[in-house]
Amino acid sequence: MHDPALMTAEQLLDHYGRQRLTPVETLAAITGRIARYNPSLNAFVVLNPGAEAAAVESAKRWRAGRPLGLLDGVPCTVKDLVDVAGFPTRRGSRVSSQEPVQHDAPSVLGLKAAGAVIVGKTTTTEYGWKSPGDSPLTGITRNPWDPSRTSGGSSAGAAAACAAGFGPLHLGTDGGGSIRIPAAWSGIVGLKPSFGRVPQWPVGPFASVAVAGPMTRSVRDAALMLSAIARFDHRDPYALPDDPRDWRDGIEAGVAGLHVALLTNHGFDARIDPAGREALEHAAHLLREAGAVVEETEPDLPDTRAIFGRVWGMALARLVASFSELEQRKLDPGLLEVAAAEGGMTASEFLDAEQLRLSTAHRMASLHERYELLLCPTVPNPPPKADAPTERPTQALWKEWAPWTFTFNLTRQPAISVPMGLDDIGLPRSVQIAAALYRDDLVLRAARTLERMGDSLGCASMSLRERITP
Repeated sequence: MHDPALMTAEQLLDHYGRQRLTPVETLAAITGRIARYNPSLNAFVVLNPGAEAAAVESAKRWRAGRPLGLLDGVPCTVKDLVDVAGFPTRRGSRVSSQEPVQHDAPSVLGLKAAGAVIVGKTTTTEYGWKSPGDSPLTGITRNPWDPSRTSGGSSAGAAAACAAGFGPLHLGTDGGGSIRIPAAWSGIVGLKPSFGRVPQWPVGPFASVAVAGPMTRSVRDAALMLSAIARFDHRDPYALPDDPRDWRDGIEAGVAGLHVALLTNHGFDARIDPAGREALEHAAHLLREAGAVVEETEPDLPDTRAIFGRVWGMALARLVASFSELEQRKLDPGLLEVAAAEGGMTASEFLDAEQLRLSTAHRMASLHERYELLLCPTVPNPPPKADAPTERPTQALWKEWAPWTFTFNLTRQPAISVPMGLDDIGLPRSVQIAAALYRDDLVLRAARTLERMGDSLGCASMSLRERITP
């Protein structure tokens, strides 16, 4: 690999340290690739005009042998639900403010403190409400593997940018699968950390279940990026205490002796197509080959569709109510449909849903007394057509989009989507790994094991991601 745009963050940092490459050269390669491919993909809301100056300053530090931090000179993008000082946060909406924000979000502050070069802000569905990657403000974001397909949402631009080689590190958010679903459909790694691991402020409509996290082309890069953004920030009242660790430590330890539950449902009959089941079985085989004990398990969970439907619907109903009648007419019709269908509940009904959420988390914790890791699909099917209209979204949520992901938002535990090569029509397939709350280290270890074993046994994960040509 000689193209800096297709290198991992770790490879770039190694080249910088050996004076074989500069951050300025890397940024030039990436911006050239963006100019060539982004018009057909639509991954960006805005590019950062200050990126070149930041790369120049980073190059000076590397020449002096004084890099700023773990990510000095590494290009990174930020999803447009997250504040970057000096830019508006448009949230995929025509009714959002066009005024630049004054302060960086905690995760962006972490990236900048580590020396990352912010390339730009990536597209999102409107207020992060759905899985297909389009919005009223920015239109359709397309999949680099097949531009007729969606890259997924709501972190649509981050997934497309990552898969297309627009840099190695991309910041997404996940309130029901919005990192993991586009990661799966775009053939990249997507990590949803434990709730509170990455501080957030200001918070969005899905504050009680949403997190920010890495979207990358390798598991080690995801761990590296997590090391920069998982730092305490007093603005987030749910932020975990500071743990200034390098999340790559122990990532190569493997899974020998660990017990893995192979899940085929999350309290309801979730769909999985034949190619997805084949990827799941192959992942189970690889983990067994690596020394894990893998057993198919029926978890004792409530029907999480009803629980998440209420959380989702009430959040959107509250959002819609904050706008004037004129502004509401400019919102995504599907968003309005969900708010109307799911938002009309009493306070008692909402508290009942919260109690069921806690019950789900408790039962999941009990499952982790027997199993350190859970293995299941990430998505039920390959990416839908990008131009397809959003129909019956309340049913699509648990049939077509997020049946395998939103449970882990309710329970707030870490989960990661890992590529498992391509299916028969050349589209990415994946699996999902989850661990007990705050055991982000275990999901990274298991994901790295799959990545390493898959490459050594001929699985098309990393090699195919590197050969993407939009």
